[in-house]
Amino acid sequence: MYLDSAKKAELFEQFGGGATNTGSAESQIALFSFRIAHLTEHMKQNRKDHSTERALTGLVGKRRALLNYLKKRDITRYRAIVKALGLRK
Repeated sequence: MYLDSAKKAELFEQFGGGATNTGSAESQIALFSFRIAHLTEHMKQNRKDHSTERALTGLVGKRRALLNYLKKRDITRYRAIVKALGLRK
């Protein structure tokens, strides 16, 4: 499996401030970004996989909503996570 417990813990440690801090906006955005990157690669090979395309669209929307929330609440944390993940917006 592409996303196991060790990889999740590593993402949460790097972006959430600790391996147990799984609910912070930064850690969730990082997790969604990792999953989006994986699904994007899958979609490049399997263009007709519509269920995966729908899941990918949903993940992008969830990440956008979290980014909007973070931008409204704390602009410095928003800028830091966008820079760390290399997102365009």
